[in-house]
Amino acid sequence: MGFALRKRGPSNFERAADGSMTLIEHIRELRNRLFRASLAILVGFGVGIWLAGPVRRLLEQPYCSLPNSKDPDTGLCNFVQLGPADLFLLNLKIGLWVGLIVAAPVWLYQLWAFIAPGLHRHERRYAYVFTALAAPLFAAGAVLAFFVTSKGLEFLLELSDTDISTTLDITRYISFVTNLILLFGVAFEFPLIVLMLNFVGIASARKLLGWWRVAVFVFFAFSAVVTPTPDPFGMTALAICLCALYFAAVGVAFINDRRKGRGKEIYAGVADDEVSPLDLDPEPVTAGDRVDAVAPVAAPEPVAAPKPINRQYDDMT
Repeated sequence: MGFALRKRGPSNFERAADGSMTLIEHIRELRNRLFRASLAILVGFGVGIWLAGPVRRLLEQPYCSLPNSKDPDTGLCNFVQLGPADLFLLNLKIGLWVGLIVAAPVWLYQLWAFIAPGLHRHERRYAYVFTALAAPLFAAGAVLAFFVTSKGLEFLLELSDTDISTTLDITRYISFVTNLILLFGVAFEFPLIVLMLNFVGIASARKLLGWWRVAVFVFFAFSAVVTPTPDPFGMTALAICLCALYFAAVGVAFINDRRKGRGKEIYAGVADDEVSPLDLDPEPVTAGDRVDAVAPVAAPEPVAAPKPINRQYDDMT
């Protein structure tokens, strides 16, 4: 006995890619994906509240590891809270940040699943590569920010006199550290912008290498602005790391240009404001081959008269 198999229709991804989904269906899909992302963030927020204490103690380490930062009687760090609810609100803030990180695979997938149908195949492949590189680069920037915070606090605390007791507000200190981590992490994503300009064909590797002086100046100026401590250590560390990442991105751009054969075009070595070279050497004009006369066209044969129509069929048959 045979059973008829039900034919499976196209998926939502395929329907969105070929443009067969209606506007209402797009809105409904966006609503569903936002709901799933919000649910994942809510679950991650619960995990973040549970991990708020260990994460806060981890962020306190750059200051607690310094000499004279602990109370000699209790052995605890010299932190204070200026309001009765400051520590509670701080734990909620830390829990939200941790929840966003824990739920990142879910809400990033929902965002990508909504955007990806509108991209071409090669654009989706580039997005996979850039996403795979963005997370390690941000983590490297966060680690550098953690290291710079320790050195910067040590420099600032050494400037104070011995007769002054330093006590930090826990809320302002955690905000200082998290903002620094966020700035350093975002700054480390700059090489991805350089690679994106090269991969889409806007800037060649040779042109990117020609901008190295401007890039180095911008990196040091940016580092001097975003680094909150006035010591030169943090600024120099961030600027040197950004310069190294820039030259590494330029190296990858050279490999990509060689793979695609860029720079081998006819006018690749000609500047935009330069006239292309012209070959002005005259070439001699030689006589062409002899053309024989063509034979006259023969007269057409007479057309035979049409045969009489068989009357047993009508005009249609």
